[in-house]
Amino acid sequence: MMPKPIRILIAPNAYKNSLSASDAAAAIRTGLELSGLSCTCTCHPIADGGDGTGTLLIGAFGGCLVDSRVEDPFGRSIMTSYGFVAPDSSAIIEMSAASGLRLLSSDELDPLRASSVGTGQLIAAALDKGARKILLAVGGTATVDGGIGMLHALGVRFLNAQGTVLPPIPGRLLDLARIDLSGLHPKVAGANLTVLCDVDNFLLGDQGAAAVFGPQKGADPAMVNVLESALSHLRDITLATTGRDMAAVRYGGAAGGSAAGLYGILHAGLVNGGQEFLRLTEFDRQLERCDMVITGEGSIDAQTLQGKGPQAVAAAARHRGIPVIGLAGRIPSVPDAGLREFFSVLLAIGNGPMDLDEAIRSTEAGLQRTAAALGAMLALGSHGGTGQKGKV
Repeated sequence: MMPKPIRILIAPNAYKNSLSASDAAAAIRTGLELSGLSCTCTCHPIADGGDGTGTLLIGAFGGCLVDSRVEDPFGRSIMTSYGFVAPDSSAIIEMSAASGLRLLSSDELDPLRASSVGTGQLIAAALDKGARKILLAVGGTATVDGGIGMLHALGVRFLNAQGTVLPPIPGRLLDLARIDLSGLHPKVAGANLTVLCDVDNFLLGDQGAAAVFGPQKGADPAMVNVLESALSHLRDITLATTGRDMAAVRYGGAAGGSAAGLYGILHAGLVNGGQEFLRLTEFDRQLERCDMVITGEGSIDAQTLQGKGPQAVAAAARHRGIPVIGLAGRIPSVPDAGLREFFSVLLAIGNGPMDLDEAIRSTEAGLQRTAAALGAMLALGSHGGTGQKGKV
């Protein structure tokens, strides 16, 4: 008797600077089909609050794109868009669309000047259109401003000791003396704001927004110290104003502390972006009909365990006893005990030494080749009667 086809659920995150989650899933599926493995493949591309989250959610909910002119991180006018789902008056906003690293060249990064005003303008536009629920995905930003840019665009004013309105950039936060909420957008109070966070870091400290993510956005050590002091001061003034401690909330370090700022001033809900994405897209229903899960992203390492999408996928699958295989451009050279709790197997998709640019260009081919090799190995195992949950 021929073994039953293995039911494989393909659920990768985007591969940064290379493939969208949807394209990555298609590449993995192609490789498995080329392998000759007897299998059925279901693609469920995922996101965790980072780039691409908005696109996937808008598609899942049948929303439409709404164009809006906003400011980029340095105040330049750009045209971008957000998603609107009419039946439940929901807006889906991707912070990177207005305040993202992808909008800047590598030689103009400056987190002391970069502001999230444009994202606040998107939120204001959605509120004006009638949004009652807002999902804000906050990964991939160029900012470490604690959300003051967004809040400024929504009518919050940050004042110095003389009562002068400060420009909403972190380089001026040390002059902050008072926060004025009297001009807050009138529709904010009637809307539910949920922030999908791609990391679980707190706002301050050696694992906080400035220390961990500042260098990724162009900060040298001296700038990191300034940003840390600025965010700490913002936390103190916010606590005195609203009674909410920006530094005490998990996920607050996401998007350069923007998540913490939205919590502290607007009482936004901060959630694990990967877990929330899986919930919103009914991922558990797909798990009911599979024997194995394949996930992945550009790198699977210790940071994956800090709230990234592949961890959310692996945790949901392993809870049901379903094996999980991770495919990544980079995996630890030494087995990691933390990762072993979630992933049955980790496979690197590279094919010999290459620089980063070449590796990025080769992602699609690498995924196809690795998936084909994986399928061939699974086919060999299937002759021995595998293909059941819990076995790889």
